[in-house]
Amino acid sequence: MTSTIPANKVNPAPAIEVRGVSKHYGAIHAVDGVDLRVEPGEIFGLIGHNGAGKSTLFKMMLGLTPLSGGEILIDGGSVRGSGFRATRRRLGYLPENVVLYDNLSGLETLRFFAKLKGADLQQCAPTLERVGLAHAGTRPLREYSKGMRQRLGFAQTLLGEPRVLFLDEPTNGLDPQAIRDFYSVLQDLKTKGVTVLITSHILAELQERVDRLAIMTTGRIQALGTVQELREQQRAPLRIELGLSEADAVLVRQELGRLRMNGSEGMACRSTPQGLSLTCPRESKMVVLGVVGTLGTRLLDLSLHESSLEDVFFGVGQSSNEAAAATAAAGGH
Repeated sequence: MTSTIPANKVNPAPAIEVRGVSKHYGAIHAVDGVDLRVEPGEIFGLIGHNGAGKSTLFKMMLGLTPLSGGEILIDGGSVRGSGFRATRRRLGYLPENVVLYDNLSGLETLRFFAKLKGADLQQCAPTLERVGLAHAGTRPLREYSKGMRQRLGFAQTLLGEPRVLFLDEPTNGLDPQAIRDFYSVLQDLKTKGVTVLITSHILAELQERVDRLAIMTTGRIQALGTVQELREQQRAPLRIELGLSEADAVLVRQELGRLRMNGSEGMACRSTPQGLSLTCPRESKMVVLGVVGTLGTRLLDLSLHESSLEDVFFGVGQSSNEAAAATAAAGGH
């Protein structure tokens, strides 16, 4: 999936620009030299394990946590600038843990946030309807389920027509239909040029819904790109499922054995009730398909499976851990 950039802007100014940013707490480097650029209208994912630095980076982008070094520009304004307070009114933020007032109703809650943002109070009722809470607008929040509270938290980020949204674990507590509705709203915002930065531990959700993403570990960005680009960077293997007769499965195994003898390493196959399941390096895909193609109509079925975002994420994490271990073994040099 690729990002959408308005055709009338050849090189638009980034919605988010992070330049060499760091945040140190004594000897702990929570964020350590991060560079990042997010374009207008992108849905951008930021993923990483707990303690990777995602939330700290979020808070620095919002001007809530001071930088130890570097620079951050949001919608053209520096988070360190005197005018960032005005910029912040064009931002929407949903924290991981939404804290709201139980005695207020859903509509009263949105009116409260609208006044804080200087947004039009007339937006509140339509925004409640947009997130599927129109039926509960007059009910006190103590009667809301966890998912309803999460939707209300998302609703407050939409007030004031923000240009950039920061969403930290936004689907926490949502049911499948609510998750689908949530991403439908994001796609609608994207068509209007709104930029979305989103974190989630549910990687399967992000895989088909973000334009690009960054993987953070130990305060640094270790990988950046589209899901497909990350697969290619990690040389993530492919899985090919074949529907074959038992006799043809034997022939394919023999031919793949010859390929391995001729230097095509990294291939493996196992029998399945339908035929064979093959795992091969990305660069060997066409060679394997060439072998399979000689079967013609005797090939009963074929399906090709890319590595999931979760597989890529763990591959990046393993690579970064191995690099850190090598650096430590070399005395930090």
